Amino acid sequence: MTQNSPSSGNSPAPLTRGAALRRAVPLILLAVLSAGCDPGGAPEAGTESPAAARLQFQLAGRLRSDRLDEASGIQAGADGTLYLHDDEGTRLFVADPSGRYLRDLDVKQANNRDWEDITRVPGADGPLLVIGDIGDNHTSRRNVSLYFVPEPRGEGDAVATHRVRITYPDGPRDAESLAYDADGGRLLILSKRDQPPRLYGVPLDLALWKQDLEAEFLGEVPGLRPPTRTDILRNPGRGLWVSQPTGMDISPDGRRAAVITYRSLYLFERAAGEGWAAALSRPPQEIVGPPGTQDEGVAFSADGRSVLVTAEGSPTPVWRLDLPGTQQAP
Repeated sequence: MTQNSPSSGNSPAPLTRGAALRRAVPLILLAVLSAGCDPGGAPEAGTESPAAARLQFQLAGRLRSDRLDEASGIQAGADGTLYLHDDEGTRLFVADPSGRYLRDLDVKQANNRDWEDITRVPGADGPLLVIGDIGDNHTSRRNVSLYFVPEPRGEGDAVATHRVRITYPDGPRDAESLAYDADGGRLLILSKRDQPPRLYGVPLDLALWKQDLEAEFLGEVPGLRPPTRTDILRNPGRGLWVSQPTGMDISPDGRRAAVITYRSLYLFERAAGEGWAAALSRPPQEIVGPPGTQDEGVAFSADGRSVLVTAEGSPTPVWRLDLPGTQQAP
């Protein structure tokens, strides 16, 4: 949303992007409610397909830690170990593939202004976890940060060995979604409050050593279903925001991307030789769920056969969705 043009005299000061959005919310709400399904109960357009509706989330486990109550990111390591982080504090929480808490590690040389997602990339001396300090609720940050942390081995603390500050070519953006595109050799960031969300790329080879980088705008992601009248009536406090992406991951084989929102999980397929900007511009498969209104993180399992979703709360739930044709053994 662009700012108002400046004017002279006693005219109001230009609205910031965030203020303009907040002012528009009542009008958007009215429009959605007016355009919703008719009183006779006709189904709303754009609901999940019958095939998607048959897919069911299972509660894999609950991560019990007194220090974790606002999980906002999740990532699987090569052996299935899960790494999570909180909205606040500089700790990584380690769990087994079922979500059972193992330990937590203090991340040295890092600050948490608003950690929102985590991914995993190759490094010269082994895999690195990348923590995305990319949240910006009021779109006021001059830059956001990515912290690179060698994947923990055994006990002890973790250390952020590098930090790169990221700016956007079109001004500050609030984002909660970070993933690694191995084929493209870049980190992907998906904005949250834009309609539709905007996709940005950061070259990994530069991010590993530079101090400052400008992300490249790659395109829009238009396929996340807008809020419906039912969404808003069911949850007036959050219904308007159910389409906002809060996490993203790419499968180990590079074929699928998963995006989680407050209402649904979306799965995108990438054709051979196709970039993610093109793949994410097509309509995805939508799976409504898992239960709850504060789903914040998504990751593929280490073998790519399942999608894991975590949410705020204590103990922290870890949900699992087995993908078609790859169901886990009981």
